[in-house]
Amino acid sequence: MLGVVRDIVVPIALYYGLRAAGVGVFVALLAGALLPAVTTAVQWLRTRSLEGMAGFIAGTMLLGVAAALVSGSPRFMLAKDGWLTGVAGLWFLFSIRARRPLLFHGGRPLLEGRFRSDGTSWDVLWEREPAFRRIWRVSTAIWGVAMLLDDAIRVVMAYSLPVDVVPGLGALLWPVTLLLLQLVNGVYYEVAGLWRLTSGANARSADG
Repeated sequence: MLGVVRDIVVPIALYYGLRAAGVGVFVALLAGALLPAVTTAVQWLRTRSLEGMAGFIAGTMLLGVAAALVSGSPRFMLAKDGWLTGVAGLWFLFSIRARRPLLFHGGRPLLEGRFRSDGTSWDVLWEREPAFRRIWRVSTAIWGVAMLLDDAIRVVMAYSLPVDVVPGLGALLWPVTLLLLQLVNGVYYEVAGLWRLTSGANARSADG
């Protein structure tokens, strides 16, 4: 939660604060884009470690800032969040054919052994249950497609709406996208039988 406030809410507040103070659009956008990179650099200097997603976000922001400085276009910088979700979407889709898809790794710390589970290791379920493997590959594909759609919406907003409207709408789009993803995936997990697998109900039925 603190990471969300730091990387999304604070840069947006900084942008509108600077605009209210009379700072130009490009400089205000630049300040908001640099803030996540600065906080990530501070984290690395203090701990000599870097959370993977924080590094990914900071790296994308820095690339966007560099490209925007070359182009000199505020709208090009406004589209940077679209690049972030677009790259994330491709990352999800490419991981489908990996040994374990991306969402499997993301969901495991939150769900394994905690939610409707009989304690069976996900490594065991992955090797034993084809349905378990299919569920995580499909749900990773859902996330990938959703991220690409989010990307397209952000780029269209960046180049078609008034400049000062885009940062606020872009910030509101994050919770909408994530909430819809949670709902769609939750329904899919129930229908596809993920919780029957993790709770051991399938194994009990087979034994019976």
